[in-house]
Amino acid sequence: MQFGSIELQMLAASAALGLVQLVLAVMFSVGARGMPWALGPRDTAGAPLGTTGGRVERAFKNFLETFPIFAVAVLIATALDRHTAMTVLGAQLYFWARVAFVPVYALGIPVLRTLVWTAALVGILLVLQVGWLGM
Repeated sequence: MQFGSIELQMLAASAALGLVQLVLAVMFSVGARGMPWALGPRDTAGAPLGTTGGRVERAFKNFLETFPIFAVAVLIATALDRHTAMTVLGAQLYFWARVAFVPVYALGIPVLRTLVWTAALVGILLVLQVGWLGM
């Protein structure tokens, strides 16, 4: 069952992606630091996550930096009832770029990582431009 606009569907899918990234980051953290550290007060930094674990954690933190902006952009477009091909494209671009960002970052592909991140940013800008600015 689908609900609302495509933009809202992409927002919901992005929230689900955030949960997946959270679980991945937790799995790497517990794997590297152990369950006693995870269950404790975490007063110490704990063991290093390793290369891939660190990348997964940073990808999740990067998601947390962009998701609120994307969410606000979609909610503004929805509140103003401004849904166009550009807002749909922007929402889809953000979601799929964020999906691609996780493995690209985890694998350490430097230039592609930046291009995928930029695509997600362009997605946000497309939603904002049409939805918020009314262009």
